[in-house]
Amino acid sequence: MDLKYGDTSFPLAIPPERLMGVIRPSAPDPDGDPAAIISEALDRCADTIATFRPGERVVIVTSDITRYTGSEIYLPLLVERLAAAGIRERDMEIVVALGIHRKQTKHEHRRIAGPLYGRIRITDHECDDPGKLVMVGRTSTGIDVVVNRTVAEADRVILTGAIGFHYFAGFGGGRKSILPGVAGRASCMASHFAVLNPGEGTGRNPLATTGNLEGNPVHRAMVEACAMVAPEFILNTVLSPAKRIIAAFAGHWREAHEEGCRFYAERFSFPLEKQADLVVVSCGGYPKDINVIQSHKSMEYGCQALRRGGVMILLAQCRDGYGNATFFDWFRFRDLDAFEARLRSHYEINGQTAYSLLQKARTFSIILVSDLPPEEVRAMGMTPARTLDEAMATATGLLPADYAAYVIPEGGTVLPITM
Repeated sequence: MDLKYGDTSFPLAIPPERLMGVIRPSAPDPDGDPAAIISEALDRCADTIATFRPGERVVIVTSDITRYTGSEIYLPLLVERLAAAGIRERDMEIVVALGIHRKQTKHEHRRIAGPLYGRIRITDHECDDPGKLVMVGRTSTGIDVVVNRTVAEADRVILTGAIGFHYFAGFGGGRKSILPGVAGRASCMASHFAVLNPGEGTGRNPLATTGNLEGNPVHRAMVEACAMVAPEFILNTVLSPAKRIIAAFAGHWREAHEEGCRFYAERFSFPLEKQADLVVVSCGGYPKDINVIQSHKSMEYGCQALRRGGVMILLAQCRDGYGNATFFDWFRFRDLDAFEARLRSHYEINGQTAYSLLQKARTFSIILVSDLPPEEVRAMGMTPARTLDEAMATATGLLPADYAAYVIPEGGTVLPITM
């Protein structure tokens, strides 16, 4: 078996008697025309779209280039429906939900909008410009919800994006297009801070985890913020591991999203009877392993298949380093309690990801196959390796002779669940 690494791959040599299984999603290959899938989903919103009136200002929120959603397919079909309802193109605007990410280039706008580029106004959300933000309310836990003024002042708002697992919000898509998608920086930080339990030294809330919405405090904050904007409807896609549209969900912003999350969980979860001593995980190659922050998702999911104290080999080239200039700086805190205390007093989203990584490095033995400097890998609590063979040799020295292993070829697309 070959496992992807950047633009290349490594052959995996593991004794067959040691292999418990290969973990892959059960998502079907696309069997329909993507445009037909989108059109069928939009049919469910026909009655709502029929209430739109000429002259109303319609804002469509969509994801940035770091989260491929199929927007170049669904946005033209959505605009076609709006035009049929009498909405002029000059009264439509696409707002890119950057959250706290960088602005998009013209080329990236063209990729997002597809054939609509140059016809429909497309703008980037700016989380740090007070003149382009407005407060719309406060959540039950005291988060001031400040959002994009264009979105808040529109006559009609439509949210679009893709549904997938999220390591502490449960799932992406739906309400996440508002918070953090088009929210001010302080609102984004406050909503993500909810991942931590109240009180010093109490750690991460166990309900703020991958694939869980019930009782999830981060999800709850996002839902409350979205209700303040009250979108007309959402249109969310589900993509195959090859990034093709296999399903779409449209309708009420909460109900349609929850329906899509159930669909996704059924097809992208993998039930296990027991956890293994060794898990070998590939992120799936470039761009899924472009940096440490992106690769962390595969690490997070893969750990679910690993017994406490077990060994993980993670193939993540990380050709672009860490993904943010401040990420590695957090590893000056080697003690988890000191790390958590600093995170509570100086919260950063990158710090939260770094804290989550260090927690895993303290719970498991993680061997990272990457292009990163070995001393920096060690500073993050992991063991460096340059090749999969080198990593397997190191792992063998840490494992019992009768170890059992799982292999996960596309770590960012499947969530192992112990039954």
